[in-house]
Formats: sequence, structure tokens, C-alpha cells
Amino acid sequence: MSNATYNANGDNGDLGSTEGELNEWKHRPPYKVHDKQEDFKVRYEASCHCGKVQYQLSREKPLDAKYCHCTTCQKIHGAPFQWAAIFHKDDINFTKGQHDLGWYESSEKTCVHKLPCKVSCAYCRTPIMDEGRNMILLFPTLINFKTPEDRKNFDISCHMFYPRRVLDINDGKPKWTGINDSSELMADSPQDAVNELKRKRKEEEQNKENEEKDGQ
Repeated sequence: MSNATYNANGDNGDLGSTEGELNEWKHRPPYKVHDKQEDFKVRYEASCHCGKVQYQLSREKPLDAKYCHCTTCQKIHGAPFQWAAIFHKDDINFTKGQHDLGWYESSEKTCVHKLPCKVSCAYCRTPIMDEGRNMILLFPTLINFKTPEDRKNFDISCHMFYPRRVLDINDGKPKWTGINDSSELMADSPQDAVNELKRKRKEEEQNKENEEKDGQ
């Protein structure tokens, strides 16, 4: 990508065009800046701190919600942990500020729209979401919840990278040493969650043994 795409101050330098190779991302979810989304059913509304970026959500509950305590989330958010909610890319509709977004790809530390990447307001720098290859991780603190029930829809299911935590959270939720379901549960996790993990791991081992026997 040309250096001319970005201004010296870190703004993404987007001039509002939807044409050309550099603007291909605008024609795909979750951005779709060329679509009016007239049939989009609005359930929630959200915005960055300065209000230049605004979006709507159609899904009542996220596919999942978690607290991530990894050091990358701590540094980028400037907070003890990240509160993230998983949505399909089609669940979001930007109503303002599609041209006011900035990107950060953390593995190569580049400001290009390369998946997976972190998306923020290019003006006030509020983190907007993490865009993956198939899903997006939104941050519920940006949502304008109208009722306590709406807020409860975003309750977390677990903690990730809990050994790297800055503070203890005694909420009775499962606490994973890394990514949930692919790492280990810590001692202060609910016993039913520990038992379920043991059951799944035993089942996976049994399935693997059966596959090996069938292949002989």
C-alpha cells in the first residue's frame, strides 16, 4: 500500500472513494459503505467517543462475550482487560464514519487493512472492533444500552489469559489460561466447567483412538 494512503498524523487519509483496489474492503461486510441497508433491523446503536464513527447492531445477543486479560489487550485498550462481544460481520451497519476508521495489524505492526486487524476511530482513537477473517469482536462499552436487560445480554461467558490478569475478578465464571476451550481451566473456575472440559477432552481422545484404529 502506498505511503500516500496515510497522513503523517496517523489518520487513514480516506477521501471517501469506493473505487479501486485500495477500497475493496468497503464493498464487503462489516463496512458495506456502498449499501443503504434499508432493511437492516436495528437493535442497538453505538459510537466512538467523538461521535465521528457510529454504527447499529441487529442481533439481540452476541454469539459470545468474554473478558480477555492478555497483555496485548491491556496495552492497546489501556485497561486491565478487554470486554469483547463476538458478532457476524453482517450484524453491523455503519451509519457514519466509514471513512474515519484506522487499522492496526498487531503481528506486523502495520497500519493497513489486513486481516485480522484492529479497527479504531482515526480521529479520537477509540477502539471500534477487532476484525477477524470470519467474525468481528465488538466492545460493548461503545453501545448505548437503554435498559439493564440490554446490558445483561452482553454478560460474559468466561475469562481468557487469566494468569496475566491485573486484578482478581471473583465472578464465578470459567477462567482459562489462554484461549477458551483450547487451554486449561484454572483452579478457581466453576467445578461444572472443569468437569465438562474433562469430558470433552476424554471424548476427543477416544475419537482420536478410534480414528487411528480405523486407519490401521
